[in-house]
Amino acid sequence: MAFWSKKHASRPEHRFDLSAATYASLENVSLKLGDRTVLDDVSVELQERRVGLIGLNGSGKSSLVRLLNGLRFPDSGTVRIFGAATTEVAPDLPRHVGFVFQNPDHQAIFPTVEEEIAFGLTQIGFDKKDARKGARAFLKLHDCDRLAELPFASLSEGQKQLICILAILVMEPQILVLDEPLTSLDGLASRLILKKLKSVEQRLVMISHDLSTLADFDRVLWLEDGKIRMDSVPGDVLPAYAADLDRRAAKAETGAHAL
Repeated sequence: MAFWSKKHASRPEHRFDLSAATYASLENVSLKLGDRTVLDDVSVELQERRVGLIGLNGSGKSSLVRLLNGLRFPDSGTVRIFGAATTEVAPDLPRHVGFVFQNPDHQAIFPTVEEEIAFGLTQIGFDKKDARKGARAFLKLHDCDRLAELPFASLSEGQKQLICILAILVMEPQILVLDEPLTSLDGLASRLILKKLKSVEQRLVMISHDLSTLADFDRVLWLEDGKIRMDSVPGDVLPAYAADLDRRAAKAETGAHAL
C-alpha cells in the first residue's frame, strides 16, 4: 500500500483539477532503469473510464503505471494527474491514485483483514477507533465482514486480492491502477475480481496479459520497447496484438532460450 502522509490530510489541494476530463497525461516522458531505457519519449492523455495496457514483459507497462502515483518519476518529460505535475505533488498522489500490485502478499502490511482496511482510513484522517468501526462497515458493504478478524495470510489468493483492492477503495481515490491483478488467480476468482472492478466508480488503468479481460474496456494501449505501438479501442488493438504474438511464436525457435 502506498502511504499518504497524514500531515497533508487537512491541507487544501488546489493543484489538482478533479473536474478535468484528462485525469492523467504523459508529456514526452522518458525513464531509465540502470542503463536500460524502459520508456522512450512517451506522450499520451487518458480520459476514458477504463484503460487497459498490454505488451510483452519488459515493454514498459509496469514502469508507465508506476509513474501515475509517484512510485517512479520520469527522467525527462512531465507526468500530470488532474493537471498537476507528479514531481510537485508527490505526497498527495496516493490520495488520488490507488495502486494494486500483482502479488497481494507484497501489498498487505497488517496481520488481520480489519486492520488492513482500517489503515487506509487512518491515512485519510480517521482516528484509530473510528477507522476500525469504518473498516467493519466497509467490509460489510462489500459482503466481506466474515473475513474481518481473519489473518490475512490465511485467506485464499482471490480473497487476498479482493482485500487489497478494498484497502485502496476505502480511501476513495479517483483513479485505480492495477498491475496484473488477476495473474495468480484461478478462473472463478479472476471472474469475480473482474466483476468487482467493473462495478466501481473509479477510473481504471489496468495491465493484463489475459486479453479477454480487456475486451470491453474503453481503450487499450499496446506498449513495445518503451513506446506506444498502438492506441485504440479493444476491437482494433487486441486482435492486432494477438496476431503479432502468433507471428512471433511461428518465427521463434523452440527451447527455453527463446522465452
